[in-house]
Amino acid sequence: MATLDVQPRLLDVLSALRDRVDAARFPLPLPGAARARRTRSELLDQLDDYVMPRLRSPQAPLLAVIGGSTGAGKSTLVNSLVGRRVSEAGVLRPTTRTPVLVCHPDDRHWFADRRVLPQFTRVRVPVQDGPDAMEAYDGTGPYDETRAYVETHPYDETAPYDETPSYGGAGPYEGGDSRAGGKSASEGGGGASGPAVARGPGGPTGAGSAVGMVRAAGVAPLRIETDPALPSGLALLDAPDIDSLVARNRELAAELICAADVWVLVTTAARYADAVPWHLLRTAKEYDVTLVTVLDRVPHQIASDISARYAALLTRAGLGDVPRFTIPELPESAGGGSGLLPATAVAALRRWLERHAQDTAVRNAAAARTTAGVLASLRSRMPALAGASAAQHAAAVRLADQVEQAYEEAAVRVRREIEQGEVLSGDARAHWRDHELGGRPDELLDALTHGLTSLLRCAVEQADERAADAWRRDPASADAPLAEVAEAAASAARLGVVVRRWRRCLEELAEEGVREARAARGVRTGRGTVRAGERTRAAADPEEAAALLATTLLGGRRARTAGDALADLMGAQAALRLRDRGGRLLETYLQRALDGERERRLAPLESLGVRPDHQAALIAALSLLQKERVTR
Repeated sequence: MATLDVQPRLLDVLSALRDRVDAARFPLPLPGAARARRTRSELLDQLDDYVMPRLRSPQAPLLAVIGGSTGAGKSTLVNSLVGRRVSEAGVLRPTTRTPVLVCHPDDRHWFADRRVLPQFTRVRVPVQDGPDAMEAYDGTGPYDETRAYVETHPYDETAPYDETPSYGGAGPYEGGDSRAGGKSASEGGGGASGPAVARGPGGPTGAGSAVGMVRAAGVAPLRIETDPALPSGLALLDAPDIDSLVARNRELAAELICAADVWVLVTTAARYADAVPWHLLRTAKEYDVTLVTVLDRVPHQIASDISARYAALLTRAGLGDVPRFTIPELPESAGGGSGLLPATAVAALRRWLERHAQDTAVRNAAAARTTAGVLASLRSRMPALAGASAAQHAAAVRLADQVEQAYEEAAVRVRREIEQGEVLSGDARAHWRDHELGGRPDELLDALTHGLTSLLRCAVEQADERAADAWRRDPASADAPLAEVAEAAASAARLGVVVRRWRRCLEELAEEGVREARAARGVRTGRGTVRAGERTRAAADPEEAAALLATTLLGGRRARTAGDALADLMGAQAALRLRDRGGRLLETYLQRALDGERERRLAPLESLGVRPDHQAALIAALSLLQKERVTR
């Protein structure tokens, strides 16, 4: 018989593995990426909702999740097992929109907090006044036929929700988890773990409005019911339809099944061969979970034939040893009009569940089998995730290289055109000619600044076009478009800011160079070694020096005379030093401008969270887990 043998380090190792799985990302539309995302989500659900809670609390009640297709009779089965209506059943589909968990009152504390299903916000329906009270409750509106909660005692005095305060109605209920309201990247969570209680003008109005309020807050509700008729040690969870037309219901069903010690799959005589239930059965076999099947609504005349065919299908799928229970087709008014099946119809299933819940050894064996099965499945699932993670990183590197290459070519183009004097053309060339005839240096600087900005803008636009074209040809970039490619005005504005900063630094550099030249002349004057013509240099204008330096640096072959004029203004040695320092300054700002735009284009890839260490981290986490043992 299987037993859980939890080594001291197993929980720590599993927690580390869970964090590695959570960190992995598969956003690029590569082959196998969708499956990797599903596997990641399933693993997180199973680890968070079942494996970790079960290993931490092996003595907790057995949780049997009742799942199946639309209209299979899941809610009716749960109601019949309990002996009263705790989950709404009806002809409208889907009926079960809010998951309902039923347990013995003594077991309530196991499910009131976030030990299991931490991403679900707990909502408890108050005590019902009669068997027909559920008729007014549809899981979304006020639940009228109830005894209202008292504000000072939101649950009751017998088993408080770990001192969690009741919901006061001041705003949306602060609970839940991002994975419950729609999975996000980063699956975080938090919030209160107590029951949601809606308040109206006269006080609390019941759990129905609380459910609606919780849904409005973007989190998933889980309705808690207690009934002494259910044996202690057993909890039933009525899950939404696994084939629901509502996508969120299908997601909820999958998450809830991942939290089960026992999967109870309900199908019907008309739909026992459908693809969706069999996908669930194959998954159960893959994970080696404790599984029960219920063949519901079987006409008496063909009961033997249908049961035999269903058994043959199970045997062919390697599930011949799975316990099977058959429930005959009965009028919906069975049970005195309460919508409950006769006790005899569900007696065999109830006895099986009670035995597994109340016999400690059998209960531990069922939980151990499911836990060990999930952990054993990691041997194949984790390497698959690691391989998908490696493929994601390779694709991300390839896309980044395409952007890097485009901007490297842009940098080469900018330097080449500066050497060829392309900046000193058009308006800038006209101002340079005017300057030689006595024009203002600030106007020449304005023209050169504008020309350099235009050169950078053209180079960036061309780099963006090349990168975008390469990304369009790469299937991995379908969901990762280049950022701000169409925002040419924003890019031009940023480049203009960088160039203006370069100009200010250049002017400061020129002013410093003029001061140094004057100081050097003063030393020579004291020694009596002033040469002819240096009196003119003493009156050198820093703005004039800045204009000549900018022309020398940006004019290329077209600005030879600018270098000669700068030497005449400051002296050959000072001009040479100034040109060297100005060249380094120009290179710094050119690189800064292009790097800034390149980083913006790479930002979408960075935000995807694809990291080079994810593959190694997943394999390392699996390796550590394999050193721990869960004996069966």
